[in-house]
Amino acid sequence: MEATTNQITSPKFFEGGKAIFTVSNPIGDHYTYRINHKKNTPFFVSLLTGPDNISDYTYLGIYVPQNKTVVLTNKSKFKDDTIPVKVIKWAIKKVSNKEPIPNGYSIQHEGRCCRCGRVLTTPKSIIHGIGPECLKKM
Repeated sequence: MEATTNQITSPKFFEGGKAIFTVSNPIGDHYTYRINHKKNTPFFVSLLTGPDNISDYTYLGIYVPQNKTVVLTNKSKFKDDTIPVKVIKWAIKKVSNKEPIPNGYSIQHEGRCCRCGRVLTTPKSIIHGIGPECLKKM
């Protein structure tokens, strides 16, 4: 497996207001999350569920900075026992407790394509710094 870059090392990342990050495992599964926050609002957590890296996010729950966890609400589109919910809770716990990430796993913050500037969300694109469409053109 290739070395990862953009590894998240501080839980403060999740509180940035426009956090986008991807959690991946050694068999190629990956989940991309967005945590949005504006003044006087909760930290809304969404999961990328479609091909558009900007707008295809589905509401998952709320990030609670005081507890360093994600809680589901009545409007959550996921249940506590679903993989995306388990994955984000695992990732936040690992980063918040400064626990080592097992070999082959990564928790990477967003990168931007060196060609077009779009947000990168797949692990290979983040590592290489270029999206799949731009890679075809170069």
